[in-house]
Amino acid sequence: MTVTVLVADDHATIRAGLRMLLEVSGQVRVIGEAADGAAAVRQARVLHPDVVLMDVRMPRVDGLEATAAVVAQTSAKVLVLTTFAIDEYVLGALSAGASGFLLKSVGGDDLVSAVLAVADGDAVLDPKVTRAVIAALPRVAHAPPPPDLSALTDRERQVLAGLGAGLSNIQIGTRLRIGEATVKTHVSRVLGKLGVQSRVQAAVIASQSGLDLP
Repeated sequence: MTVTVLVADDHATIRAGLRMLLEVSGQVRVIGEAADGAAAVRQARVLHPDVVLMDVRMPRVDGLEATAAVVAQTSAKVLVLTTFAIDEYVLGALSAGASGFLLKSVGGDDLVSAVLAVADGDAVLDPKVTRAVIAALPRVAHAPPPPDLSALTDRERQVLAGLGAGLSNIQIGTRLRIGEATVKTHVSRVLGKLGVQSRVQAAVIASQSGLDLP
């Protein structure tokens, strides 16, 4: 099945380049473009894309505000692309409910893989960004402390640890010797109990809490 994407970036040349990288794969179809966050939110509501590729710094409404609106108002997943490796923009994007965060230097194959993974419900976070996010959390004044994990079952803690390790549903299932559908059920319950919107937010909590896979 072809994944539909809305590309939001204030530079026309970057939008064109992203469209080319995605559509040449034959697995992704770009159904719209937006030059600012407000337009991205409007088009996401109208076009119903599977994934929104969202730039962080855009005029009028930035990518963080737009991400929060898209997550709240549509069923689209948001994959944030930026030239900035780590600062509060990353943390803001995760807090807004983004399902992934990649640097614009990402290669075409990796970009397509990330879009497909996010559309399928997985999270995508550049390994360099992951390490930087965890390192930056103690220095960010608005970063909340990790929530209480006492409501989680032992299996849910194991699944959360898998998210913290950056594993996909299939990889978590293989590691824990359970089916992918069962993993998806556990992930859904973990997100609900933790009160977060995305796997990436859960992964940060897992890292903060020091959870390890068995």
